[in-house]
Amino acid sequence: MQLVFVKGSGKHDRMDVIRDGLLAESIDCPKQGIIPHDMVHYAVESTLHKRGFISRVLDGEAASFQMGAESESDGVERLVEVFQADGWSGWSSKALDMLDLYQVTCNARQCEPLAVQASDIEAIRNRILGLTAQWQHVQVGGTLALHFGHSEDAS
Repeated sequence: MQLVFVKGSGKHDRMDVIRDGLLAESIDCPKQGIIPHDMVHYAVESTLHKRGFISRVLDGEAASFQMGAESESDGVERLVEVFQADGWSGWSSKALDMLDLYQVTCNARQCEPLAVQASDIEAIRNRILGLTAQWQHVQVGGTLALHFGHSEDAS
């Protein structure tokens, strides 16, 4: 599966889901001052090899803002939120502080946290920073294509 992120000129970017070389679906991604939310999902899921939004789309679920609850996927979503907060703070939070925030977020949402370590946080952040650098070079109307599959994690 290929995810093609299209940089928009307005309040949204877009993620196109390409299956078997064909556009399967598109979803608007509200701009948030950092890389698109679903690109953060890509970084988390491809680094940790955990099932979240992108993995569920790969498995045939519709790319929707309203997916059913699923323990591992919910844990991924909470971690994505923690990384978004880190991004809004300039990608400078300490890994241990992020792990603490992740635990608080999971507890508040009654969600089982993933077993992540400080080294996982750093690996995900490095992936996000690489994606950020690529995304910053994309002009409005331009694209960034990422490949995602169960057996691969390379962009």
